[in-house]
Amino acid sequence: MIYTDGACSGNPGPGGWGVLMQFGDKEKTLKGGEHDTTNNRMEMMAAIKALEAINEKYRGNVTLWTDSTYVMKGITEWIHGWKKRGWKKSDKKPVVNVDLWKELDALNAIHNVTWKWVKGHAGVEGNERADKLARAGMPVRD
Repeated sequence: MIYTDGACSGNPGPGGWGVLMQFGDKEKTLKGGEHDTTNNRMEMMAAIKALEAINEKYRGNVTLWTDSTYVMKGITEWIHGWKKRGWKKSDKKPVVNVDLWKELDALNAIHNVTWKWVKGHAGVEGNERADKLARAGMPVRD
């Protein structure tokens, strides 16, 4: 079970991402951030970092929870059309954050991921912990 979250102070502005990974009785947390980014990029980075952290030999099922409808719909619905259209949206404009979408798509293809959406700030422990990690990952403003 994986919970991911992103946070941004200003949009764009300093942002952070957080990951809570649970496997049996084992737990791993990850966090990081960037000085000048967006909330959507941090939500995506959390998912990317989570999938990168999975042991490369693991071939089991992965359930990844995100509170980002952007990430959820992007990776499960929109991406198919984007790829068919050469990474263009239906309005022919380029996909925003295409660098991260390509990275997330490649990692998603390696792992057997079930993507789940969770309402943010609704008291779900894993999501709340990922949110705290994302906030802790934010760089301090200069």
